[in-house]
Amino acid sequence: MEEKMADYGKIEKAAKTRKTVFSTITYILLIFWAVIVLFPFYWMILTSVKSYGAYNSEYIPAFFTRSPTLQNYADAFTAVPLGRYFANTVIFTIVTTAVMIVVITLAAFAFARLDFRGKNIAFILFLSLMMIPNELVIITNFVTITNLNMRNTFSGLILPSVTSVFYIYLLKENFEQIPDSLYYAAKVDGTSDLKYLLRVMIPISKPTLITITILKVIECWNSYVWPRLITDDENYFLVSNGIQEIRENGFGRENIPAMMAAVVVISLPLIILFLIFRKKVMAGVSRGGTKG
Repeated sequence: MEEKMADYGKIEKAAKTRKTVFSTITYILLIFWAVIVLFPFYWMILTSVKSYGAYNSEYIPAFFTRSPTLQNYADAFTAVPLGRYFANTVIFTIVTTAVMIVVITLAAFAFARLDFRGKNIAFILFLSLMMIPNELVIITNFVTITNLNMRNTFSGLILPSVTSVFYIYLLKENFEQIPDSLYYAAKVDGTSDLKYLLRVMIPISKPTLITITILKVIECWNSYVWPRLITDDENYFLVSNGIQEIRENGFGRENIPAMMAAVVVISLPLIILFLIFRKKVMAGVSRGGTKG
C-alpha cells in the first residue's frame, strides 16, 4: 500500500513538473512574441523624442536617449495643419460610424426576423458582394462620386462607407440567437417591429454593436486609399493621407523624428480606444461567432 502511495506521489510530482515546464515555455514564447509586436511602437516613440541632430549623429541606432525632447511634437502641429486633419477625421469617423450603425441594424433585423418573399436568395446575393475585390468597388465609387460632383466634400468621403456586408452578416447572426418566443410574445402585446428592435434586440446585442462600432472607428481612422483618391483639397485631408502631406511639405523626407512624433499623435487615439474597450471587442466577436 505504501509503495502504491509512493508511486502515486511520484506520478503526481512528475505531472506537476511537466505542467510547470510547459507553463514556463509558454510564457517565454508569449513574452518573446510580445517583444516582437511591441518593439516597433517602442522604436516609434523613442525616435519621436530624439532631436534631429541627435538622430542623424547616430551611426549605430541607440535603444535609448539621454536627452529626450518634445519639440518634435510641437513641430507636428505647426509645420502642417495637423489639428485640421484631426478635426476632419473626427467628423468623418463619427458621421460614417453613426450612419452605418443605423443602416446595418435595420438590414440585419430585416434578414434575421422579418419574413418576405425571396429573403434567402436576397441574402445570398448580398453575401456574394463580399467576393468582389475592393479595387473594383473603389473604381465604381470614384466614378459615381465624380459624376455627382461630390469630390472634395464630406459627403463624398462618407457615402461609400456607410454600409458593410460583413457587419450586417455578423449582426444578423447575433440577432438570430435571440429566441423567437420573445418576438412572438412582443407581437401578441401589440409591439411594433421597430419598438421590438429598439427595446429588445439592440440591448441584447449591445456587445456586438459596441464591437462593430469600435472596429468601424478604427477602419475610418486608418482609411487611406479612398480619402487620398477623392480629395486633393487640404481642407478635407484626413490624418491618414495627411501623413503624406507632412512628409512631402511639412518636415521633409529626412526629419524622421518629427515624422515619428506626428505618427505617435495620430496613433494614440486608437491605442487608447482599444485599451479601454478591448474586453468588449473580444466579447462581441466571440458572441457573434457562436450559435446557440
